[in-house]
Amino acid sequence: MMISDFELLAEKVAKLAELTHALRTENASLRNEVVLLTSQNHDMQQRMQQAHSRVSALLAQLPAEIVTDEEAA
Repeated sequence: MMISDFELLAEKVAKLAELTHALRTENASLRNEVVLLTSQNHDMQQRMQQAHSRVSALLAQLPAEIVTDEEAA
C-alpha cells in the first residue's frame, strides 16, 4: 500500500510540474503580447493625436461663418 501511495504522489508531482511549465510558458507568451499591444497602443495614440492636430488646423483655416453654422447644427 505504501508503494502505491508514493506512486500516486509521484504522478501528482509530475502533473504539477507539467502544469507549472505550461503556465510559465503561457505567462511568458502573454507578457510578450502585452509588450506588443502596449507598443501598438502607444503608436495608435500618437496617430490619433496627429490626426486631431491636423483636423484642428484645418478647422482653424475655415471661415468663422462655416464653423459657427456647423456648431449650430
